[in-house]
Amino acid sequence: MARTPRITNQQILEAARQVFLQQGFGASTLEIAQQAGISEASIFKRFSTKEELFFAAMGIPEKPLWVNELEFLCGKGDLKENLIKVCLEIMEFYRQVLPRIMMLRSRGNTMPELEGKQLRPILDVKVLTAFLEREINQGRLRPCDPQTVAQILVGTLMNYVFLEQMSSQVSMPTAELAIGTYLNSGDPATEVSVFILSLVDIVWQGIAPSQD
Repeated sequence: MARTPRITNQQILEAARQVFLQQGFGASTLEIAQQAGISEASIFKRFSTKEELFFAAMGIPEKPLWVNELEFLCGKGDLKENLIKVCLEIMEFYRQVLPRIMMLRSRGNTMPELEGKQLRPILDVKVLTAFLEREINQGRLRPCDPQTVAQILVGTLMNYVFLEQMSSQVSMPTAELAIGTYLNSGDPATEVSVFILSLVDIVWQGIAPSQD
Protein backbone atom coordinates (compact mmCIF):
# COMPACT_ATOMS: atom_id res chain seq x y z
CA MET A 1 0.00 0.00 0.00
CA ALA A 2 1.35 3.39 -1.00
CA ARG A 3 2.17 5.74 1.82
CA THR A 4 0.00 8.82 2.14
CA PRO A 5 2.10 11.95 1.54
CA ARG A 6 2.71 13.83 4.75
CA ILE A 7 2.73 17.17 3.00
CA THR A 8 0.67 18.49 0.11
CA ASN A 9 1.94 20.23 -3.00
CA GLN A 10 0.20 23.36 -1.77
CA GLN A 11 2.20 23.32 1.46
CA ILE A 12 5.43 22.97 -0.53
CA LEU A 13 4.39 25.88 -2.75
CA GLU A 14 3.58 28.05 0.27
CA ALA A 15 7.00 27.35 1.75
CA ALA A 16 8.68 28.01 -1.58
CA ARG A 17 6.77 31.29 -2.00
CA GLN A 18 7.97 32.53 1.40
CA VAL A 19 11.59 31.71 0.63
CA PHE A 20 11.50 33.09 -2.93
CA LEU A 21 9.95 36.34 -1.76
CA GLN A 22 12.72 36.72 0.82
CA GLN A 23 15.66 35.69 -1.34
CA GLY A 24 14.49 35.59 -4.93
CA PHE A 25 15.22 32.80 -7.37
CA GLY A 26 18.71 32.49 -5.94
CA ALA A 27 17.33 30.71 -2.87
CA SER A 28 18.33 27.06 -2.67
CA THR A 29 15.84 24.23 -2.85
CA LEU A 30 17.46 22.91 0.33
CA GLU A 31 16.28 26.03 2.18
CA ILE A 32 12.80 25.54 0.76
CA ALA A 33 12.80 21.91 1.84
CA GLN A 34 13.83 22.91 5.35
CA GLN A 35 11.07 25.53 5.44
CA ALA A 36 8.54 22.86 4.40
CA GLY A 37 9.96 20.24 6.74
CA ILE A 38 10.76 17.71 4.02
CA SER A 39 13.83 16.43 2.20
CA GLU A 40 15.16 18.21 -0.85
CA ALA A 41 14.62 15.05 -2.89
CA SER A 42 10.90 15.18 -2.05
CA ILE A 43 10.61 18.51 -3.84
CA PHE A 44 12.03 17.12 -7.09
CA LYS A 45 9.69 14.14 -6.93
CA ARG A 46 6.85 16.63 -7.46
CA PHE A 47 8.50 19.47 -9.38
CA SER A 48 10.95 18.51 -12.09
CA THR A 49 13.01 21.73 -11.98
CA LYS A 50 13.61 24.69 -9.72
CA GLU A 51 12.12 26.92 -12.44
CA GLU A 52 8.90 24.90 -12.43
CA LEU A 53 8.72 25.21 -8.64
CA PHE A 54 9.34 28.97 -8.82
CA PHE A 55 6.63 29.72 -11.36
CA ALA A 56 4.13 27.45 -9.61
CA ALA A 57 4.89 29.00 -6.21
CA MET A 58 4.64 32.56 -7.53
CA GLY A 59 1.45 31.79 -9.43
CA ILE A 60 3.00 32.66 -12.80
CA PRO A 61 1.73 30.09 -15.33
CA GLU A 62 3.98 29.19 -18.24
CA LYS A 63 0.92 29.20 -20.52
CA PRO A 64 -1.90 31.58 -19.50
CA LEU A 65 -5.49 30.46 -20.02
CA TRP A 66 -6.13 33.14 -22.64
CA VAL A 67 -3.44 31.60 -24.84
CA ASN A 68 -5.31 28.29 -24.87
CA GLU A 69 -8.55 30.06 -25.75
CA LEU A 70 -7.05 31.71 -28.83
CA GLU A 71 -6.75 28.29 -30.45
CA PHE A 72 -10.54 27.90 -30.34
CA LEU A 73 -11.43 31.49 -31.29
CA CYS A 74 -9.58 31.64 -34.60
CA GLY A 75 -12.01 32.06 -37.46
CA LYS A 76 -15.04 31.84 -35.18
CA GLY A 77 -17.64 34.30 -33.93
CA ASP A 78 -17.48 38.08 -33.92
CA LEU A 79 -13.79 38.99 -34.16
CA LYS A 80 -14.13 42.38 -32.48
CA GLU A 81 -15.95 40.78 -29.55
CA ASN A 82 -13.25 38.09 -29.42
CA LEU A 83 -10.56 40.77 -29.21
CA ILE A 84 -12.40 42.52 -26.38
CA LYS A 85 -12.66 39.28 -24.41
CA VAL A 86 -9.01 38.37 -25.06
CA CYS A 87 -7.86 41.83 -23.97
CA LEU A 88 -9.91 41.47 -20.79
CA GLU A 89 -8.24 38.14 -20.03
CA ILE A 90 -4.78 39.52 -20.81
CA MET A 91 -5.42 42.42 -18.43
CA GLU A 92 -6.60 40.07 -15.67
CA PHE A 93 -3.55 37.86 -16.22
CA TYR A 94 -1.15 40.78 -15.79
CA ARG A 95 -3.12 42.03 -12.80
CA GLN A 96 -2.26 38.75 -11.10
CA VAL A 97 1.33 38.45 -12.31
CA LEU A 98 2.77 41.98 -12.28
CA PRO A 99 2.33 42.63 -8.53
CA ARG A 100 4.31 39.47 -7.73
CA ILE A 101 7.08 40.39 -10.15
CA MET A 102 7.16 43.97 -8.83
CA MET A 103 7.37 42.65 -5.27
CA LEU A 104 10.37 40.51 -6.14
CA ARG A 105 12.05 43.36 -8.00
CA SER A 106 11.40 45.86 -5.20
CA ARG A 107 13.21 43.57 -2.78
CA GLY A 108 16.16 43.25 -5.14
CA ASN A 109 15.41 39.59 -5.66
CA THR A 110 16.44 37.73 -8.76
CA MET A 111 14.22 36.07 -11.31
CA PRO A 112 15.00 32.80 -13.12
CA GLU A 113 17.63 32.91 -15.83
CA LEU A 114 15.44 32.03 -18.79
CA GLU A 115 18.11 30.33 -20.86
CA GLY A 116 16.89 29.91 -24.41
CA LYS A 117 13.47 31.25 -23.43
CA GLN A 118 11.80 34.56 -24.05
CA LEU A 119 10.12 36.76 -21.47
CA ARG A 120 6.38 36.30 -20.98
CA PRO A 121 5.33 39.60 -22.64
CA ILE A 122 7.40 38.78 -25.74
CA LEU A 123 5.83 35.34 -25.94
CA ASP A 124 2.38 36.91 -25.49
CA VAL A 125 3.02 39.27 -28.41
CA LYS A 126 4.12 36.32 -30.57
CA VAL A 127 1.02 34.30 -29.71
CA LEU A 128 -1.32 37.21 -30.40
CA THR A 129 0.57 38.02 -33.61
CA ALA A 130 0.04 34.47 -34.88
CA PHE A 131 -3.68 34.68 -34.05
CA LEU A 132 -4.08 37.99 -35.89
CA GLU A 133 -2.11 36.69 -38.86
CA ARG A 134 -4.48 33.73 -39.20
CA GLU A 135 -7.46 36.08 -39.05
CA ILE A 136 -5.92 38.23 -41.80
CA ASN A 137 -5.37 35.15 -43.97
CA GLN A 138 -9.05 34.27 -43.55
CA GLY A 139 -10.12 37.75 -44.62
CA ARG A 140 -11.54 38.63 -41.21
CA LEU A 141 -9.04 41.52 -40.82
CA ARG A 142 -7.70 43.87 -43.44
CA PRO A 143 -4.04 43.35 -44.43
CA CYS A 144 -1.83 44.97 -41.79
CA ASP A 145 1.24 44.24 -39.67
CA PRO A 146 -0.12 41.79 -37.06
CA GLN A 147 2.97 42.11 -34.86
CA THR A 148 2.52 45.86 -34.52
CA VAL A 149 -1.15 45.39 -33.60
CA ALA A 150 -0.23 42.71 -31.04
CA GLN A 151 2.46 44.94 -29.52
CA ILE A 152 0.00 47.83 -29.24
CA LEU A 153 -2.58 45.67 -27.45
CA VAL A 154 -0.26 43.75 -25.10
CA GLY A 155 1.96 46.75 -24.36
CA THR A 156 -0.97 49.06 -23.65
CA LEU A 157 -2.66 46.55 -21.37
CA MET A 158 0.57 45.90 -19.45
CA ASN A 159 1.17 49.63 -19.07
CA TYR A 160 -2.40 50.15 -17.83
CA VAL A 161 -1.95 47.47 -15.16
CA PHE A 162 1.48 48.85 -14.23
CA LEU A 163 0.06 52.36 -13.71
CA GLU A 164 -2.86 50.84 -11.83
CA GLN A 165 -0.44 49.08 -9.48
CA MET A 166 1.80 52.12 -9.05
CA SER A 167 -1.06 54.51 -8.33
CA SER A 168 -1.67 55.12 -4.63
CA GLN A 169 -5.23 56.18 -5.42
CA VAL A 170 -7.78 54.76 -7.81
CA SER A 171 -7.17 57.25 -10.57
CA MET A 172 -7.59 54.87 -13.49
CA PRO A 173 -10.96 54.65 -15.27
CA THR A 174 -12.93 51.82 -13.69
CA ALA A 175 -16.34 52.06 -15.39
CA GLU A 176 -17.63 48.85 -16.90
CA LEU A 177 -20.10 48.11 -19.67
CA ALA A 178 -21.78 44.88 -20.77
CA ILE A 179 -20.26 43.55 -23.99
CA GLY A 180 -23.70 42.67 -25.33
CA THR A 181 -24.97 46.20 -24.74
CA TYR A 182 -21.89 47.71 -26.34
CA LEU A 183 -21.97 45.48 -29.42
CA ASN A 184 -25.78 45.24 -29.64
CA SER A 185 -25.41 41.46 -29.40
CA GLY A 186 -27.39 38.95 -27.43
CA ASP A 187 -25.05 38.39 -24.49
CA PRO A 188 -25.21 41.21 -21.93
CA ALA A 189 -23.65 39.14 -19.14
CA THR A 190 -19.93 39.87 -19.48
CA GLU A 191 -18.87 43.29 -18.24
CA VAL A 192 -15.66 44.85 -19.55
CA SER A 193 -13.59 47.87 -18.58
CA VAL A 194 -14.49 50.88 -20.70
CA PHE A 195 -10.74 51.30 -21.20
CA ILE A 196 -10.60 47.96 -23.04
CA LEU A 197 -13.62 48.86 -25.13
CA SER A 198 -12.00 52.16 -26.11
CA LEU A 199 -8.64 50.50 -26.82
CA VAL A 200 -10.15 47.87 -29.11
CA ASP A 201 -12.33 50.54 -30.75
CA ILE A 202 -9.30 52.62 -31.66
CA VAL A 203 -7.29 49.65 -32.94
CA TRP A 204 -10.31 48.22 -34.78
CA GLN A 205 -10.59 51.33 -36.94
CA GLY A 206 -7.25 50.43 -38.49
CA ILE A 207 -7.72 46.67 -38.86
CA ALA A 208 -11.44 46.12 -39.54
CA PRO A 209 -12.07 44.28 -42.83
CA SER A 210 -13.21 46.44 -45.73
CA GLN A 211 -16.91 46.42 -46.48
CA ASP A 212 -16.45 46.16 -50.24
